[in-house]
Amino acid sequence: QVQLVESGGGLVQAGGSLRLSCAVSGRAFGNYGMGWFRQARGNERDFVAALTWNGGRTNYADSVKGRFTISRDNAKNAVYLQMNSLKPEDTAVYYCARSRALVPGPDHSEYDYWGQGTQVTVTS
Repeated sequence: QVQLVESGGGLVQAGGSLRLSCAVSGRAFGNYGMGWFRQARGNERDFVAALTWNGGRTNYADSVKGRFTISRDNAKNAVYLQMNSLKPEDTAVYYCARSRALVPGPDHSEYDYWGQGTQVTVTS
C-alpha cells in the first residue's frame, strides 16, 4: 500500500516562504518520479513541479519557475517543495503525487498515487 502525506502548509504573507514535505510509504520510492500539483478554489488541479527518480531532472510550471524548487531524499522517502517569493495567486491546496513516467511532467494520467493535500494561503 502506497500512501502520500503532505505537510508544511500554512498562512504566509506575500513575499514569504514555505517548505512543503511529502512523506511516502511503501516500497521502491526511489524508483519513481514525483510531482507537486495545486488546486485553487473553483479551479482545476494544476501542475507545479516534478522530478525524476534520482532528482536529476526537474520540470516546473512557468508560473513558479525561479521561485519554487522541488527536491527529494530517497533515504527518507520524502519529496519537498521549497516555495519562495510567494504571491497571493499561489494560494491553493498542494498535492504530491507519484509518477509512472520516466520523466515526470504535467500529464495527470501518469500519476497513480496522490496525497490528501495541504493548504497554502498567501495574504497580500
